[in-house]
Amino acid sequence: MNILIRLLSIGASLAAGAVARKALEAGWRNRTGSEPPKDAGDLRISLPGALVFALAAAAAGAVIQAFTQRLGRQATMRLEQTPKECRKTTTAKGLDHLRS
Repeated sequence: MNILIRLLSIGASLAAGAVARKALEAGWRNRTGSEPPKDAGDLRISLPGALVFALAAAAAGAVIQAFTQRLGRQATMRLEQTPKECRKTTTAKGLDHLRS
């Protein structure tokens, strides 16, 4: 089961990364009116523009990685709990209405 959670976590990370990249590119086009830099080594692209885009992409990637790792760990912990422990967790969080 742990392998399944890891694979789902990787898939979620890749999907979220693709969505974030598309959103970042659309935001760049909307804000600057030009295409986002694809190759930072291209001398036709201004260095500040390439750096800003690279920093924004790196920040988005770091946030996505942190979220997907945390969600994956939470799912793994949830699957390793016994039903009795799950009831305690939901009651402690005020979610006792979710118990059946």
